[in-house]
Amino acid sequence: MGRNLIETIMGAVVLAVAGFFLAFAWRHAGMDEIKGYTVTAQFAGIGGLDDGADVRINGIKVGNVISQGLDPVTYNAKVKMVISNDIRLPTDTEASIAAEGLLGGKYVKLIPGHAGERLADGAELTKTKDYKSIEEMVGQLIFLATADNPPAATGAPASAPTEAPGQ
Repeated sequence: MGRNLIETIMGAVVLAVAGFFLAFAWRHAGMDEIKGYTVTAQFAGIGGLDDGADVRINGIKVGNVISQGLDPVTYNAKVKMVISNDIRLPTDTEASIAAEGLLGGKYVKLIPGHAGERLADGAELTKTKDYKSIEEMVGQLIFLATADNPPAATGAPASAPTEAPGQ
């Protein structure tokens, strides 16, 4: 009887510690719902941005992505975000999709503008930059590196000196 009581108490302690840990992790991971206003932005490519992704200004989380979909008219990706009520964005704010690192998750990066007017609930950000994948950037780099250096003409190697006629 005494052994069953000890096992029951130990099980309850383990469950209480696990519950405390989960509550602590949830609170400090920023997973709680942000109260704020919604804005949307359209991008030609969002590169794997997920619902729930962070919305940041200068690396500080100010909101979350709440939904994404395809605009039926422009066929652009339409991203809906919630921004904290503490942050009132200017109407000329720019949105771009960024990555946390080479293999990290994606987030929406906001660069506030200087307009005097502020975005209202449901407003659309008109200044956006599309996500560029690492493959696209490497492809552009290779193209730029080879565009100014056309291959040498067939025949003599490019490094071989050539003599002028009549010498």
